[in-house]
Amino acid sequence: MVVFSGTGNSEKPSDAMSSSDSAEDDFRKPPAPSPNLSLSKPLRPFPEVISLNVGGMYFTTRLSTLRRYEDTMLAAMFSGRHYIPRDPEGRYFIDRDGKYFGDILNFLREGELPHRNRVRAVHREAQYYSIGPLLDSLEDIQPLTGEKVRQAFLDLLPYYKDNLERIVEIAKLRAMQKKARFAKLKICVYKEEMPITPYERPLFNSLRFERSDSEAKLFEHHCEVDVSFGPWEAVADVYDLLHCIVSDLAERGIAAEQQCIGVCDKHLINHYYCKRPIYEFKITWW
Repeated sequence: MVVFSGTGNSEKPSDAMSSSDSAEDDFRKPPAPSPNLSLSKPLRPFPEVISLNVGGMYFTTRLSTLRRYEDTMLAAMFSGRHYIPRDPEGRYFIDRDGKYFGDILNFLREGELPHRNRVRAVHREAQYYSIGPLLDSLEDIQPLTGEKVRQAFLDLLPYYKDNLERIVEIAKLRAMQKKARFAKLKICVYKEEMPITPYERPLFNSLRFERSDSEAKLFEHHCEVDVSFGPWEAVADVYDLLHCIVSDLAERGIAAEQQCIGVCDKHLINHYYCKRPIYEFKITWW
């Protein structure tokens, strides 16, 4: 039997609340850190010789090789600050295609660069692993040097990539509509705003055939083609741009053939006719 007494030294409500708040505050406060306790995580130790499994391909190298350049992904991975999974054999695992990892290691070991036919692929791997010195070295040799020069030319045509997409989309649509193996497109490629014709030479003596705004409007028109490239100002000519179009389509696995089938020949004014060349592109899908 429990007896509750009305007398005694029972706590006042305010005192009870104060005691409860104090207890909660004490509970919420984190314990004071020991002055001798280090808050930083200890670095994971690595052996001097590292066995790697890169996408199922096995490599062995020194820890110092992987840490050769500080600002790389490999140096960060093997700095001891990160967890790296291991395969069942205990090799450190990197979930990446290992086909060109040997070229990465050879550069880290002694600065060796890959053969020309592997430069593009190794450049992609160097981007993934953020190896700046290797990227700089690769971009100074072929074929990447040539690609930089080519890209400088294509930068003069800001619509180039969009037109390339139009070629693919139109060719795909036509082939599907006709249930055909290939599709043909008409493409105009011209370098000058108005091609030089025998009729223009006596009247326009300047090399670039500059005209007033009113004269220029008389010659403005759109050739009846699927896609049109031009004009641009560079030494590179029409054949150089045609080569770019065909090679860029080939990079996407699309086979393309082209041949000149004539000129626009649209009447402009008086005895002037458009003489922009028209090319027929044949896109083969299988």
